[in-house]
Amino acid sequence: MKQDPTQAAFSHLLLSGTFVHEGTFREIQQKCGIYIHPHVVMLVSIDRYPNLSMVNPLEWKKEIGEKLVGRINETLTARFVCHWTEEGVLALLVELEGEEFRNIECNRNILRIAEDIQKSLDSIDISVSIGIGKRYTDPYMLHHSFEEAKKAMSGRFFQGNQLIFHCEMKKSEEELLKEPLTMERSELLALVRIGDEEGVITHVQILMKKIAEACNLNEDVFKSEVVDLVTAMSRLVLETGVSATTILSKNAHFIQDLYQTIRYDNFSKKVCEYAYWLTEQVSYSHIRDVSPIIRKAIQYMKEHHQESISLDRIAHYCCLSRYHFSHLFKKEVGVSVIDFLNRMRMEKALFYLEKTDLNVQEIANQVGFQDANYFSRMFKKYTNYSPTDYRNAR
Repeated sequence: MKQDPTQAAFSHLLLSGTFVHEGTFREIQQKCGIYIHPHVVMLVSIDRYPNLSMVNPLEWKKEIGEKLVGRINETLTARFVCHWTEEGVLALLVELEGEEFRNIECNRNILRIAEDIQKSLDSIDISVSIGIGKRYTDPYMLHHSFEEAKKAMSGRFFQGNQLIFHCEMKKSEEELLKEPLTMERSELLALVRIGDEEGVITHVQILMKKIAEACNLNEDVFKSEVVDLVTAMSRLVLETGVSATTILSKNAHFIQDLYQTIRYDNFSKKVCEYAYWLTEQVSYSHIRDVSPIIRKAIQYMKEHHQESISLDRIAHYCCLSRYHFSHLFKKEVGVSVIDFLNRMRMEKALFYLEKTDLNVQEIANQVGFQDANYFSRMFKKYTNYSPTDYRNAR
C-alpha cells in the first residue's frame, strides 16, 4: 500500500509545526481534504533496520514499508495519518476518540494500541519498537508530541527489540556522570601510551559499561563522554609522534559515524575497533619489523607488565630456551628483554606523573613495582630524574 502524498504533506506540516505559516488548522484540513484531528504521535521504528537494509536488495526497503503501513491500516481502529520521518521510522498521528481516551486510563489505552501494532506486525515477521509522545488536544502542540516520542526512543540505544517507550513513563535522567571514573580513564590512556592493544580493548569495554551506568543510561551524555574519551586517546597517540594527518582525518569521520549509531552493541564494537587501531599506531611506532614470536612476547609483556615477570617466564611462554629467546629478542629489538619491559613500565609511569595526581607508591603499583623506593631508583636510571623531580619539572 503506497502512502498518499497529500496525507504525507499534511502529516509533515503537523509534525514540524510549520502549518502555522500556511494557515489555521481548519484551513489546512480543508486544503488537504483531511479532517482528522490527531492527539498523539507514535514512532514505529523497524528493529535492526540499518543492518537489515545492508544485507537486503533495494527493493526490500519498498516492500517492507508497504507491508508495515498496510498491516497498521488493517490493525488500527482509531483514525490516523502517517509519515516516514527517516528510513525505517514511521510516525503515526493518531486521533483519540471516546470517553476512554479522556479518563485516567488514557496512557494505558495508548500503550494497548502500541502493543496491538507490535503483535500484528510480528505476525508477518516485522519486529518494531515504538516511542510515544504526550497527547495534546491543541493541534498546534502536536509537534511537541513528535519530539517527545523521539526522545523517549533514546532508551532503545541500550536495550533490545520490540520495546515500547512512553515519554511520560520514562525515568528522569541525570545530565552529568554520577562519578568521574578518573582512575579507570587514566589506566586506559596509560595502556594506549604503551601500545597494549588487547589491554585497551578490555579496559574500553569495561569503561563504557561503567559510563553507561554512571550516566543513568542517558544516551546523549553517554555518547558525549565516549567521544571525549576517543578524543583523549587520539590526542595521546599524536603526542607519541604518530602522523597527525593519519589520525585527525580518520578521527573526524569516526566521531561523526559514532553519533549516528543507534544501537549500543554496534556503538561498542566500533569504539573497540577504533581504540585498537589507535593503539596499534603507537605499537607500530615502537616496534615494526619483528618476527611473530617476538611480537607474541611483547604482547605478553604488555598484558602482564603489572606482575613480577621474569625472563624465564616469558621464554617459556614463547616455547623457547632462555638463551635462544634472549639472543633473538636482542637481535630483533635492539635491547634486552628486561630492559624493554622496564622501558615500557617507565613510559606508563611517565603518563601517570604527567596526567594524574597519584602518589609515587600508587604509580609504582600501576606499573608493576611493589616497592616505591626500587621503582624510584629504576625511574631515575631510565630518565635521570626522580619521580617527584620529574613531576615538579612539568
